[in-house]
Parts: sequence; C-alpha cells; structure tokens
Amino acid sequence: MRTLENLQPERVFYYFEELTRIPRCSGEEKKVSDYLVDFAKEHNLDVIQDEALNIIIKKPGTSGFENSPKVILQGHMDMVCEKESSVEHDFSKDPIELRVEGDYIMANGTTLGADNGIAAAMCMAILESKDIPHPPLEVLLTTSEETGMDGAIALDPASIEGKILINIDSEEEGKLLVSCAGGERDKIEIPIEWENVDDSFISYSIVIKGLKGGHSGMEINEGRGNANVLMGRVLAEIKKDVDFRLVSIHGGTKTNAIPREAKSAMVISSKDEERFKEIVIKMENTFKNEYKSSDPKVVIEIEKHNGAQKVFSCDSTSKIIAALMLIPNGVQTMSKEMIGLVESSNNLGIVTTLKNSVTFESSLRSSVRSLKEKMANQMELIANITGGKWECYAAYPEWEYTVDSYIREIFQRVYREMTGEEIEISSIHAGLECGLFKEKFGDMDMVSFGPNMYGVHTPDEKLSISSTKRTWELLLNVLKEIK
Repeated sequence: MRTLENLQPERVFYYFEELTRIPRCSGEEKKVSDYLVDFAKEHNLDVIQDEALNIIIKKPGTSGFENSPKVILQGHMDMVCEKESSVEHDFSKDPIELRVEGDYIMANGTTLGADNGIAAAMCMAILESKDIPHPPLEVLLTTSEETGMDGAIALDPASIEGKILINIDSEEEGKLLVSCAGGERDKIEIPIEWENVDDSFISYSIVIKGLKGGHSGMEINEGRGNANVLMGRVLAEIKKDVDFRLVSIHGGTKTNAIPREAKSAMVISSKDEERFKEIVIKMENTFKNEYKSSDPKVVIEIEKHNGAQKVFSCDSTSKIIAALMLIPNGVQTMSKEMIGLVESSNNLGIVTTLKNSVTFESSLRSSVRSLKEKMANQMELIANITGGKWECYAAYPEWEYTVDSYIREIFQRVYREMTGEEIEISSIHAGLECGLFKEKFGDMDMVSFGPNMYGVHTPDEKLSISSTKRTWELLLNVLKEIK
C-alpha cells in the first residue's frame, strides 16, 4: 500500500509519491529526467530532453480549446537534499520515507521534496488526463534550480512557443506572486598558513547545533540563527581572552539554506582551559536569550580531543574570524514600496576548510540590482582585506512587476469566484526562474502560485494536503478560462 494512496487529488499524490522514490538532488537529475521522458512516451506526448536534462512535454488543447493560447506549466524537478545528522539516508539511491500527520505530508528526518515535486506531480496528472479541459500545454520542468537555475539558463528559447507561463513553485496558498528578487552566489577563499604546535596546547572542538535553519529567501526575515555567523561570534569572543589557533572550521551544506550546524576544531593554551569553557557557556546563554523566540533550541557543545599536529597560524586564525564577523548576513534592506517585503539579503550558507584555504559561500538576493552589486562589492573588499580572493557565479536576474497581465486577471477572477475573497498579489524575496524566463523569452505573461509548505529546505519540510487540493482545483479552473 502506498503511503499517500487515500489522499485527494489522487493522481497528484500518486505521482508525487512516485517522484519521492527517484533520486533527484540538484545536479543529479538524470534518473528523474529519464523517468519523465518515459512518462511522456507512455502517454504518446511529444517530449524534448535537452543537454541540461530539462524536460518539455507538449499536449494539444482539449475539445473547444484547440486554438486557445498556449500555456506553459512550469516547475523544477530537483530538490534540496538535507537530513538530520542522526539519520542514515543516502539521497543518491534511497527513496524519501513519507509519513502523514493530520493535514501534512512529511519525511522521516529528511527534506520532503515538495519543493518542487508537487509542481511536477500536478503537471503529470494533467498530462495523463482524458477529462480535464485545458488549452494547448507546454510542461517545462527544469534542472538544478536550487543551486543556480542552471537548467533555466541552458534552456533553448526555440523549444518554447507559449507566451503565458504559470510557475507552480510558490509556497503560500492565497498569494499570487508577480515579481521576485534576483541573486547570485559569492565565494571568498582565504589561504591558510599552517604551523606546528607545541605541547602546551590542548585540542578542543566546538559544535553549534539545534537551529531551525530554513530557506534563505523565504525565511531570512524570521530572525533565525545562522550557525556559521554564530560560530564567528563564539570564536571572536574566545580570542579576546584565550590564546588559541584554529585547526578546521565547517558549517552548512547549501548556500540557499540557513545553516543549522557548524563545527570548529582548535588548540588552546592549557592555562586558558577553564576560561575557554566559561566563554562557551556564556555565549550559549547569550544565544539562548537572543534567539529565545526564533531558535530556542540552540546549543553549543565542546569536546576534548587528542592533540593536533598542525594548526592555522595566529594571522590565519584572525583572518578567518574576521571574515565570519564581517560578511553581511541576514536582511540588509526592506522594501519601501511593499510593506513587509525583504528587499536585499545575504546568507552565509557554507564554510569549508580545504587543504590550504577556507572558503565562505554566500547566497545574495535583491529585488534592486544596485543593492545586489553593493553587497558583492562588500564581499570583494572583505576578500581583499583578509588576503583572499572573491568570485561570483550562478547569477540570475530579478523578475519585475508587469502592469498589464492577462493571466493575473484570470487568477484574480477565478479565485474570487471560488472563495469569495481576493487573492493577494505579492512579491517574494527568493529566486524564481521567472526572472530568467523574462530575460530569455522577452514578452511573457507570468505568475507564480502553489500550496502551503513549511520548513522548506530543512528536514522539517511539510506539505499541506488540503491546501494542495484547493491549489489543484484553482489551477484546473484557471485553465478552463484561458480561451
């Protein structure tokens, strides 16, 4: 028996469960892309699989809709693969373990992949249907959206004919997104000077954990703790009173996920051991107070180890701490035009110790291009003053609001007729592929919507069943109105 067998809409949840059985981490989409090709062929639908493994499936309009405007239904096939450290799960081969709790579908200690498996599942249910009225469709499912929108960047505009696009990659029912932030990934790499350490030093590790994490666009305004940033604060505080050297530092796994855990290894002077412990306790209490509402479960753990052979020099240790303290993190500016909307932000997502350097990888977002450029300039300056190097990659454009929109008006009217309420016209401080499509395809009428999801990009991710049903019904009613 399927875990989701008795849920409605039945075919949507059937295909969603099928997708959870197929490995589809960003950059590892070959199996799911091939699965979608096989699905299209099984249903006698035209399908394109390009070099980036993007999938385009085309279906003619149903009776009475043969000459209606072509509509692009769009989502992405990849997912963010995060798990609890205590969970044994190999995303390259293990299916997602599903469970249902009340109105929610969840996974056991891993991300669920509703972002954006639910879009693919809805599209597949429409494509296989014989009785759902709809205009001519082009279903576009892209790859590596979560790590830089590589699939959308590689997409050949000649493969797409439609000029109306419905993106199903939003996470709040009752909102219709009509613009989004642009962004980029930034990396600072600081070289390490290694030196030997004498016997007067003892080895310790510090682990910060218990944080909620979250999507670095959707939840950046929640005031949640960033484990990498908190580690920088702990190390800076220790450095005031304790003679120590770093051995390694690591934190986070994805640039677009607020890091939940960070770990540093170090040596400290034996004479400072008690003071070291006092500072750690003080900082844990500090964080518990600062984050008592947003991250009350934050903890700092220390563990004594066998002595290290080589350590960062004093200068290298200082530069790493400086970078952690100086790299902008969290909300930078709020929109003046749209109350409550984050305008620009940065997330220090990954810190990694390599053989001879430490890297700091961030996700910059802004709906105003000049503010994104300002943050990038800050990153470059930090690299310069710490003796490192800076680079940016995976840049994607913002999606600007369009005054006149045929598809927006249909959504507004249909939602009003279905609920008696007005759908909220909104913007999002996260990257949607719509910005790239606007840049790539020119004049394209676009909106984005989706069902309620929570904890996206974390092992706490959950999808509302009832919201999925209502969102599905809204989509079907909208498609009936496009003539």
